[in-house]
Amino acid sequence: MIPGIIKPTFIFMSCILLLSCSTTTTTMDISSSDNVIFDKEGHRGCRGLMPENTIPAFKKAIDVGVTTLEMDVVITKDKQVILSHEPFFNHEITTKPDGNYVEENEEKSLNIYQMTYEQTQQFDVGMKPHPRFPKQQKMAAHKPKLADVIDSAESYTKAKALPSVQYNIETKTKPETDDTYHPKPEEFVELLMAVIKEKKIEERVIIQSFDIRTLQYLHKNYPTIKTAYLFEPPSLQSLSERLKQLGYTPAIYSPDYNTVTPDVIKECKDAGIKVIPWTVNDVEKMKELKQMGVDGIISDYPNLFENFTYKGNFYFYTTK
Repeated sequence: MIPGIIKPTFIFMSCILLLSCSTTTTTMDISSSDNVIFDKEGHRGCRGLMPENTIPAFKKAIDVGVTTLEMDVVITKDKQVILSHEPFFNHEITTKPDGNYVEENEEKSLNIYQMTYEQTQQFDVGMKPHPRFPKQQKMAAHKPKLADVIDSAESYTKAKALPSVQYNIETKTKPETDDTYHPKPEEFVELLMAVIKEKKIEERVIIQSFDIRTLQYLHKNYPTIKTAYLFEPPSLQSLSERLKQLGYTPAIYSPDYNTVTPDVIKECKDAGIKVIPWTVNDVEKMKELKQMGVDGIISDYPNLFENFTYKGNFYFYTTK
C-alpha cells in the first residue's frame, strides 16, 4: 500500500482505534479532488450473507453500511416488476411448491415472464443451501416486487435514522430472449420507470445493463436518470469503441474487476465517467482497486467494507 500523510488531528483518534481492539489500522490521506463518498454497493443485497435479491438481504446490507443497494429486475406475465437475477427460477437457490429443489435441467422452463406474480410466490428462494455461499443465512424467502423493496428500504432507513440509500437496478434483457423471457427494452424500461416515478426516487436511482438497448432508450427518453454500462469480458472491442457504439457518455462504467487497469480508469476519468467494478469479495483487492482510483465497489460481502471505512479525508484500512 502506498503510504500516506497522517494529519495531526487524526493521530489521537488512530491511537484510540489501536488500543480499543486487537486490530492494525493504517490511514491514507487522499487529495481534495477525491473528497467524495466512496460508493459501497451490496451485490443483490448481500448475497454472501443472506438470500439474494430479497428484502432481508437489503436490510442486512443497510445494517452494514452500504451506500447503494444493487439488484436485478425481471417482468412477470401480469407486468409486475420483481427482483430476480435470472428470468427463471435458478436451480442453485430455488425450492418448488412441492418442497423439492429445482434441478438444473428444468430451471429455464420455470419462466417468470410466463408466470403471474402470485404464481412466483409459490417458489422459495431462501431455504436451499447455496453451493457457492456457505455463510449465507437460510430462511423462507420469495422474489419480491421492486415497489415493496423500495418501501421496505425507505422505511427501514427512516426508522433507524440512517442516510437514504441509492438503488442500482439492472435490467435483465438481451436481444435473443426478447418476448420470450422478457418484454423488449422499451416496454421493460417503461414498466421499471413507472415504479421508480411512483416511489419518487429518480434522483437516487442508477439503471445498469449489459444490453446497450436499455441504456440507449433511457438516455433518449429519461436523460436525467443515471445509467451504468456493465461490461463482461471477453471483448475484442476497446473501451472507446464500446462507448462509441453506446452512442453517449454514461455516468458509470461497471466492468468485471479483473479488467480494471490504470489505463481504463484514466480513460473513464478523462471522459467524466465513474468506475465501479463488480464483484469484489476480498479486502486486499478492494484496497488495490481503491488505490488505483475506482469510485466504488460492488461486493457480495458488503460487511467487508467495515474494514475499508471512509472518514473525512481518510480511508481507514483495518486488518483483523
